[in-house]
Amino acid sequence: MTERVALTEEAADLLRKLAATHGPVMFHQSGGCCDGSAPMCYPKGEFKTGQTDVRLGDLVVEGMEDVPFWMSGPQFEYWKHTHLTVDVVPGRGSGFSLEAPEGVRFLIRSRLFTDEESAALN
Repeated sequence: MTERVALTEEAADLLRKLAATHGPVMFHQSGGCCDGSAPMCYPKGEFKTGQTDVRLGDLVVEGMEDVPFWMSGPQFEYWKHTHLTVDVVPGRGSGFSLEAPEGVRFLIRSRLFTDEESAALN
């Protein structure tokens, strides 16, 4: 099965820490300018998804509840041909995302799907 979204071990470690403090978490990526184009981590259910949002999948992190990853519909139209990997880097991101006080921020690394992966998704 081809997955649309994955995460690095560093991102998984940070998610474990955030979940230990805030409970189950979720991601949403809006595709807006600046920090809006970064994946935002929220307590699960705190961000209300809309009718056009697309659930790309659930990130599986050992020792915690699966983490749903949502993207706005218009952003998905641009990125539907790419595999996304959630990573974490030093620096301050958005004040709305749970990792902001940690001195790090989530970001997306992407690559185009292979022909085989694209066929499996269709």
